[in-house]
Amino acid sequence: MRFEDILGLQHLKNHLVSSVENNRVAHAQLFTGSIGSGTLPMAIAFARTLMIKYSSPLKIDRISRSFDQLTHPDLHFVYPINNTTSSPKKPNSQDFITDWRSFLSHSPYQNLYDWYQKVGIEKKQGNINVDEAAHIVKLLSLKSYEGGPKVMIIWCADKMNTAASNKLLKLIEEPPNNTYFILITDSPEDILQTIRSRCQRLDFPPIGEADIVKGLSAKFNLTKSEALKIAHQADGSFSKAVHLAEHNSDDELFEKWFITWVRSAFRAKGNKHVVTDLLDWSDQLSRESRETQKRFLIYCIQFFRQALLSNYKVDSLVYLTPYDSKFKFNKFSEFISGANIIDIFKVLEDASFHIERNGNAKMIFSDLSFQLTRLLHKK
Repeated sequence: MRFEDILGLQHLKNHLVSSVENNRVAHAQLFTGSIGSGTLPMAIAFARTLMIKYSSPLKIDRISRSFDQLTHPDLHFVYPINNTTSSPKKPNSQDFITDWRSFLSHSPYQNLYDWYQKVGIEKKQGNINVDEAAHIVKLLSLKSYEGGPKVMIIWCADKMNTAASNKLLKLIEEPPNNTYFILITDSPEDILQTIRSRCQRLDFPPIGEADIVKGLSAKFNLTKSEALKIAHQADGSFSKAVHLAEHNSDDELFEKWFITWVRSAFRAKGNKHVVTDLLDWSDQLSRESRETQKRFLIYCIQFFRQALLSNYKVDSLVYLTPYDSKFKFNKFSEFISGANIIDIFKVLEDASFHIERNGNAKMIFSDLSFQLTRLLHKK
């Protein structure tokens, strides 16, 4: 992965290249932005630039080849994992390195759930635990293989538990000479504050539609109008754009769940018999994996946001076109306004928070349903 392979973000590329050229590279950096915004490929390209900068000209070709294959001995990756049938009892990221390289070779813009599916843990919660942190400490205590920099990229750093964060705190604050950390997250608030305060933060904006169109055109056999439509729906995420282009997005299923839910919520006011429908819906959602539940709640937030924009006639920003032709999106949008949108967002975010922390899913979705019934009728 090279800087020229990354979609858009030219100002960030310039900043990172300049920091290397001027020898002003922070030893711990925090790349924040949605997974589809290019944080991971940017980290890899930045690591390549660092390695080449501090190596002899004779090694440059070898470094480039090893980076193309993600096999450079001084480039290390850590990512959320969990036990699988083929993994050791206490695995670390190195046990999944073959899957990881295959995952990145397909696309470095993929999201966390894509990774879970790749290694077969989509029904579990991946994490970065204290055993992994101990492995990092041991790994970085060794001398550089090439005699140049060592780079540790921690993807989805918000998945580090407290014990792991505390274990790494001293190392991140005072790393060995010529050792660099790049932490990547889309939820910086979930990283221990003492870790965040020791990192130089770089915020990644959503990718522009023109750049997404360019990326889609290079990857798929799409017409410009098809690529533009997908880019409009992708909401700045190339990961989502690729899913839409491959027709394997969960949006159609999520829409079905959402429409069933809001229709029952509308009917439930003054009709106690419909409450059973809401409870049945909650029971259905509770049987899905935690990651699917969280992604569905994110989808709901996006759907309500689109409805609000439609209600206020901001048509240039409305990209959502329901798959269900019987669902009257414009009619539904009339019920979403400044009077209830903040409360709706709050209850959805609260539900996601409790799902993340392994709360009882049936109780969470049941409570969410009853609150939605009240909020949809709020004047």
